[in-house]
Amino acid sequence: MESLIDQHFFVDDKLLRSPSFLLSQLHICLLLLGFAVKNLTALSFAILTVSIFVNSCLGEVQGRQPNILWIVTDDQRADSVRAFNRVVYGHNASPLGYVESPNIDRLAKEGVLFTQAFTNCPVCAPSRAAMHSGRYPFRSGHYAFELTHQAPDFVKPVVSEVMRDHGYNTASFGKMDHYIYQWGPGQGFHDAGLFDLRIHFKNHLQKNGWGDLFVKAKYDQLSGAPAIIGMTENVIYPSGKRKTYFLPWRNVNPTERDLAAREKVTREFDLLRAYTRQNTNLIIGGENPRPAGDTIDAYILREFTNYLDNADTSYETLWGQSVSGPNTSKPQFLHLGFHLPHTPVLPPKSYRDRFRRHNYEVPEFDQAELDKMPKQLRKIFRYGNMVDLADEEKQQAIQDYYAFCAYGDTLIGEAVEKFKAYCKSNNQEYLILYVIGDHGWHLGEQGIIAKTMPHRQSVSNAAILVSSDKSLVPEGGVYEELIEFVDFAPTFVTAAGVDVTQPEFDYLDGYPLLDVLSEKRPKRDYVLGEINVISGPRAFLHTERFRFSMRTRPFDNIVMADQIGKNLKWALKAPAEKVEMTLYDLERDPLERDNLAYQEGYQGLAAWFRDKLGRIVLGDGRIECDWSQENSYASGEFAKGADDKNIDIPYHLIPN
Repeated sequence: MESLIDQHFFVDDKLLRSPSFLLSQLHICLLLLGFAVKNLTALSFAILTVSIFVNSCLGEVQGRQPNILWIVTDDQRADSVRAFNRVVYGHNASPLGYVESPNIDRLAKEGVLFTQAFTNCPVCAPSRAAMHSGRYPFRSGHYAFELTHQAPDFVKPVVSEVMRDHGYNTASFGKMDHYIYQWGPGQGFHDAGLFDLRIHFKNHLQKNGWGDLFVKAKYDQLSGAPAIIGMTENVIYPSGKRKTYFLPWRNVNPTERDLAAREKVTREFDLLRAYTRQNTNLIIGGENPRPAGDTIDAYILREFTNYLDNADTSYETLWGQSVSGPNTSKPQFLHLGFHLPHTPVLPPKSYRDRFRRHNYEVPEFDQAELDKMPKQLRKIFRYGNMVDLADEEKQQAIQDYYAFCAYGDTLIGEAVEKFKAYCKSNNQEYLILYVIGDHGWHLGEQGIIAKTMPHRQSVSNAAILVSSDKSLVPEGGVYEELIEFVDFAPTFVTAAGVDVTQPEFDYLDGYPLLDVLSEKRPKRDYVLGEINVISGPRAFLHTERFRFSMRTRPFDNIVMADQIGKNLKWALKAPAEKVEMTLYDLERDPLERDNLAYQEGYQGLAAWFRDKLGRIVLGDGRIECDWSQENSYASGEFAKGADDKNIDIPYHLIPN
């Protein structure tokens, strides 16, 4: 057994960074202080000793807390990155064709590439909520674009709050959009102040005239409850000239002026609009009105670099607001959210021209594949149908998408170099996490150009983790096992020197990636997620061999107040056809084209997955909340512990 002296003075780095260790040392010093009060000289010496020791320890902790840069792109496919393709496919190109990513490739060499990083929801708001909270959608009650808040008693701090509580200066640039707000009765929803500084691409940049081509919702203010009746499309030319016109929804008719302006801009910038979709104004290809370095994503980067260039002083943003730069006496937690390659897909001309020379393979899709999709997924297909585009339009959509990703690679490279330079100038360690897409994007797979499917192209992404401390994250590493987006929050907290195994962090669903790499956490057999956008609530469970999804609730809407917590076992008891299952066997169907859930030989396996997934997402801590109230929710607790991370499929259920 270690002696008391051994326990307190021979410690490793992680213990030295632990707040509990500091408190124990302070306790010992205070005991010495108590003994010293017998004489004034000893008392003075003891006070000095305590002061020196505490300051030394706190300085040691602060010095070892790395600056953290968290980069997230929007709708980016992992196969837009050559480093990913080389590991997964054995060559630089995507399965569809040519891509460019020299800066991201270089970043991957400096750390570890995670090739199977799964989003917990294939749409931006709930995906980002899962990243920031470290909780699954079914445990946070955040399934779609609900305006959520932190008043209910099941809500826990998001990662930026935890980092700030442990000494970090926090700032967010660009798109954050986890839809977590401050709320109060009669006060509505407002910015919750979750970062010390927040510069948003819509609310700050586009609103103040810094952008390229973007849309903004227009509301019917005459109705009792304002409803969206359409969008205004805004074009900002290099000269500063601005053009705005109205794009109506539903039964609202556009004016001749609006139609003429829309068509002129469409021709001017070779815009490809998704005419076959319900949203026929969605831009899935075209040329950016602004040159490279002068787009909305370039402005996001400019705000990020201006921040780092103005350490320990105040400065003005692009629109003239006075803000403070980083406090160099604190470690930095910086979130950088690029909007690209999200629609409107508009690469600058210099990038677009390069990619128009390349021809791409359009994924195969046929009627038999559609016929085997359940009703929910056929509805998503109708919304994102790519099949009806002309061949040249399909080529343009794919070319422009990958060109936009290549432009993003340039901006990411500049951001990383600026961040490293800041860390070097302040003699500080760093950690970088680049999430390659908040979810994926289909370019013809399952017949769509969209997201929100439970299939691989919607939910399977990649991530790159880099540290200046190579003992934490080695260079040139590849991790091919499953990880989830809920892992990112505990990764940051752990990097800050906080022990997430403490009871106060029991709410976290993810594992710290640092612990995953060091094998302190077990490998998981599956990943989870749930979504409620376009076609109603649907959950998915993916393993290395099988992909399974199912309807979780009998309605198609966001859960209403009178539906909360009602009949939670419906998906476990309803007729199999009502649950609208999909099951794909990746050994024989890696592209997920043949739904086996209702085929002979697979029905028993589908039923097993239905029970496994249903018990987890419905009965192991499911939350359904009325976000218009302060603390009104229901929790499903009938299968506590069902989420055991193990897939022990009975052997007889797996067909030969």
